[in-house]
Amino acid sequence: MSAIRLLVLGAVRQHGRAHGYQVRNDLEYWGAHEWSNAKPGSIYHALKQMAKQGLLHAHEIAPSTAGGPPRTEYEITDKGAEEYFALLRASLTAYDAKTDVLSSAIGFIVDLPREEAVALLRERVRGIEEWRASVTDYYTPEEGPEVLGHIGEIMHLWVASADFGAEWTRGLIGRIEAGAYTFAGEGDPFVGVLAEGEENPYATGEHHAGDHG
Repeated sequence: MSAIRLLVLGAVRQHGRAHGYQVRNDLEYWGAHEWSNAKPGSIYHALKQMAKQGLLHAHEIAPSTAGGPPRTEYEITDKGAEEYFALLRASLTAYDAKTDVLSSAIGFIVDLPREEAVALLRERVRGIEEWRASVTDYYTPEEGPEVLGHIGEIMHLWVASADFGAEWTRGLIGRIEAGAYTFAGEGDPFVGVLAEGEENPYATGEHHAGDHG
C-alpha cells in the first residue's frame, strides 16, 4: 500500500482543486517529507499518473499576464474519491500497515464519521491481537528473546512493536470516543491546508510559485 497515493488524493480533495506546488507545499506543511516518500518528484509523478488513471481531472490553466508556463490544476473525480476512501479505510484497519501509511491515514481520519473511525480502529486492534496470538505459538515473549538465540531479538522487536501499536490505537479510540476532534458531518472541519500565498514555515529548499506539475 502506497502512502503517496493516499496523501496526494487527500490533499487535492481538501483543496477542491490544487496545482502541484500547492500539494507539495501542503505535504511539507504536514511534515510528510520527513516520515514518508512524499518527495517533490514523487508528488508530481503521482499527480500525473493518477490523472491518467482517471482518479484526478487535470485542468490546463492559462499562464498569467506576467508570463510563464501554463499550470495544471487537479481535481479529484468520483472514481478518485472512491479510491481515496478505500485506501483510507484499508490503511486504518491493516494491522501491519507501515508507519508512513498509518500516519497518512491518521491525517485524514476525520474525513470519516466518528463511529466508523472507531470501528475501523477497533478492527486494527483485533488484527494486531490475532497476529500476536499466532506468533506466540512458537515464540513466548515472557521467556525472553535469548531462547531463540540472537534471532529471537527479531520476534522480540515485532511483538513489542505490535503491543505498542495496540496500546496506542486503544488510546486514540478512547480520545475519539470522548469527543476529540471534528469528524465528518459534525461541523466545520479542521483546516489542514495552506491558503493560496500563505507562507509555509516547514518548506524545504527553494520553492517557486511558478512551479507546475
